[in-house]
Amino acid sequence: MIAWMQKHNKYLVVTIWIATIAFIGAGFVGWGTYQYGSKAGAIAKVGDVTISQEKYNFTYQNLYRQVAQAMGGTFDDAKAKELQLPKQAYQRLVMQAYLLNLAQEYGVVVSPEELAESIAQLPSFQTNGVFDKRVYMAFLDARRIRAKSFEAILHDDLVVEKLMKLLNQPSVPFEQRVVTAALSVGDKLRYSVLSPDAVTPRIDEAKVKKYWEAHKQEYTTPKEYKLALLWTQTADINATPEELQNFWRKNSYDYTDAQGKELDFEQARKLVERDYRLKKAKKRALLDYIALKKGKKSPSEETTLPLNDPTLSKALWEQIAQSDSGTLIKPKPVGDRYATVKVLQVVEPRPMSFAEAKERVTKDWSAQAAEAELRQRAEALSKDPAKLEKESGYLSLARPEALTPLNQSESAQFLQKLFTSNKKVGIISINKKMVVYRIVDQKIDAKDTNVSGVAQVTADRIKEGEFERSLLKELSQRYPVKTFVKGF
Repeated sequence: MIAWMQKHNKYLVVTIWIATIAFIGAGFVGWGTYQYGSKAGAIAKVGDVTISQEKYNFTYQNLYRQVAQAMGGTFDDAKAKELQLPKQAYQRLVMQAYLLNLAQEYGVVVSPEELAESIAQLPSFQTNGVFDKRVYMAFLDARRIRAKSFEAILHDDLVVEKLMKLLNQPSVPFEQRVVTAALSVGDKLRYSVLSPDAVTPRIDEAKVKKYWEAHKQEYTTPKEYKLALLWTQTADINATPEELQNFWRKNSYDYTDAQGKELDFEQARKLVERDYRLKKAKKRALLDYIALKKGKKSPSEETTLPLNDPTLSKALWEQIAQSDSGTLIKPKPVGDRYATVKVLQVVEPRPMSFAEAKERVTKDWSAQAAEAELRQRAEALSKDPAKLEKESGYLSLARPEALTPLNQSESAQFLQKLFTSNKKVGIISINKKMVVYRIVDQKIDAKDTNVSGVAQVTADRIKEGEFERSLLKELSQRYPVKTFVKGF
């Protein structure tokens, strides 16, 4: 293994120029800690390391929570599957298992004292800078995980952290000079930004219909469900301030902002009140369910909804989607009340006629036609760069600047693509916009203090990332993976 590391270390500089550009443009993702959790049973074995269902569940839950917080209210289980979050969670555990195997071979250990100190130093478990066992136990209770399981998870994280500190080597001066060169290059441009807003294709119904003929399999009615709904209200349930405070203390880790920071009681109060009422109304909702099942109570309403309509929760839709006509689904929270659902009829999708699909088809054809026209304009402009409207200063990765009318994020994406291109004149697409550019001058400012300040840190992180990727590739050949469940 050591021989492999020595052999491959010298090749890291080959990728360091491109990696510098990617790092500056997109950021660096290091070895974060992975958390796990709640049921027994193995889902896989990597070398001598078993991946339990418990670890997988908790890893997925934490990954889901992170992405949901980042995306706000637009995230649900369907989106999680689309983003392949289950597979991502599994891959994280496999990567960690590779490293745990290597740590076992090298005798890397974390003592009980180190583990205890690590827990005590976590700010989330402290009150006024001092470890607070009450806060720690409240966290475990909120996450529904035993202390022994959580500490085993943290132990594995610390082992991997210690292993990587032993293996990773800082960048050498030559590698830092390569990064400095990449960051010091400045390109001066003439450019124009073409926006799709400036292009309005004339609607040609014959072309729209021809487009529909080629794509009509994509236009179907949504799958719909005729449902009987019985609502169980909670608005009449009251709580004293003390009861709400106690409820919040026991579940405080469930109330966080978009950055994952825990909300205090006043910030979370409305959510706490809702959840408290839902908890107290759960028995009432079950009694309503039984009454509906026995015919002693009638539904509140009957309605037909498309799959994943926001009227109901994602948890209910998951069950509805797996149900046949006549299925009665137990109550689940929807906002501040419970819904008991009976599936009356499943209405399968059917192909739409041109008349039904015309509005959607026209919109899709127009977008495609606008993109094609925009591309033609951009190509014509690239052949006549004297018509480019704007001039930039010297652009570099170390000193990114917004290119009017692009915003800061779009400008950063443009620079990343510019510095990985070998074209003096070209077209770069950014968020449906097209930037036509010509490089009119170039310089290297190796004395830029902004460059020298970040070059070593950037080189260290790039080398660390390249080394870790190469290491994982080697370990994947060294430790076989046996998967015991389908879907990964």
